[in-house]
Amino acid sequence: MSVHVETEASRRPSPGGPPGGLAAAQRALAGVLGSSMLRYVVRRILWGIVLLFVVSGLTFLIFYAFPAADPAALRAGRQATPQLIEQIRHSLGLDKPVYDQYWLYMKGLVLHFDLGYSYENNVSVTSQILSRLPATIALTAGAFVVWMLVGIPVGILSAIKRRSVVDRTTMGASLLAISAPVYWLGLIALLLFSQDIGELHFLPGAGSYTPLTSDPTQWFFSLLMPWFVLAAAFAAFYARMVRGNLIDVLGEDYIRTARAKGLSERRVILRHGLRAALTPVVTMAGLDLGVLLGGAILTETVFNIPGVGRYAYDSIINSDLPAIQGTVLFGAFFIIVANIVVDVLYAFLDPRVRY
Repeated sequence: MSVHVETEASRRPSPGGPPGGLAAAQRALAGVLGSSMLRYVVRRILWGIVLLFVVSGLTFLIFYAFPAADPAALRAGRQATPQLIEQIRHSLGLDKPVYDQYWLYMKGLVLHFDLGYSYENNVSVTSQILSRLPATIALTAGAFVVWMLVGIPVGILSAIKRRSVVDRTTMGASLLAISAPVYWLGLIALLLFSQDIGELHFLPGAGSYTPLTSDPTQWFFSLLMPWFVLAAAFAAFYARMVRGNLIDVLGEDYIRTARAKGLSERRVILRHGLRAALTPVVTMAGLDLGVLLGGAILTETVFNIPGVGRYAYDSIINSDLPAIQGTVLFGAFFIIVANIVVDVLYAFLDPRVRY
């Protein structure tokens, strides 16, 4: 990736050509569809596939090098005989060498996109993940909207009111939100606001998640508390990042030039300063969204939301390798896709970036 700075002459539309905004859009589209961008995306996709193979191999090695429990014994139950445990181990293929198990797993994944079957209940891991995906998407998307709607305006306000009481208050609150663990915030929120054990009996508590198709109103209120709990630390981090970036940008020469031309302070900040300040935010937002789509484990566990994160937690507790492998690959896939999307968006947000 290289940086190319356009001159004023290169940005000036030619006589009889399209307007400046349309020409810029056409140049951006041509840059995305150009051979260099296409080669870059293809190269990243290929590296992403290689990374998925590496992640799957490491998961297998970690599972067998540091076993938490015997999956066959867990499935057999407390009163199981050694013969029953051995029979279950054979049916699950656990008596085969590790490399044979890994080869069979990757063969099914590559040829049939099959993530295997759970050791615990012999149910397809793919179907389990897909059935829980809507809850994770709802939790992640709602938290994303909350932390962006809170974090960015607070960061802008703190940068404008630098060293004021507002700035010190918001930055102090953001530091507290970043420092507080998610599970602790979730438990405090349940103790304060949940209808079953809370002091205020304001919102539905843990285990109250309702699918959107069943009851949209209940779906919204059941996720309202998890949204804010999950978004708290992210909103605080984004507020501090936007504040720092915007303060740096407002000290640039082109900002002083814009002010000298008589532009209003609001236009200088929103049109000239904020766009440059938000470029790193887009990168972090894409990566954070990809990570959360892979499973917000702590939030889903505290609020008992039947999502991918809760499925990963239960799989780890039960030493269910196919389920663990599936959720790990699922999370890695979203992180890789988020990286590629963010890199492509950079070309649109910053005209100096070329691939």
